[in-house]
Amino acid sequence: MVPIAFPLIAGSGTLTTIISLKANYSTIEILSAVLVNLVIVYTVLKSLNIIAKVLGPAGLLAIRKFFGVILLAIAVKIFASHIGALFTH
Repeated sequence: MVPIAFPLIAGSGTLTTIISLKANYSTIEILSAVLVNLVIVYTVLKSLNIIAKVLGPAGLLAIRKFFGVILLAIAVKIFASHIGALFTH
């Protein structure tokens, strides 16, 4: 679990996302979101065995694909909202 969980929680993608969010949100909003996220991630990681048993292999694959699409949508939104700045400077 540790080799998989650490890059997802504190990897370069996470840090890049926080830097990108700073362009649109205040520090207090980002810190609040990070704290809420920490509680959710802690809860999910503590109950990972139960979740895996309930969902089964097919359910885990579906969840993985679903969150991959969500991550792609976030990346496209961030890219689209900042593409104009590339050509104006």
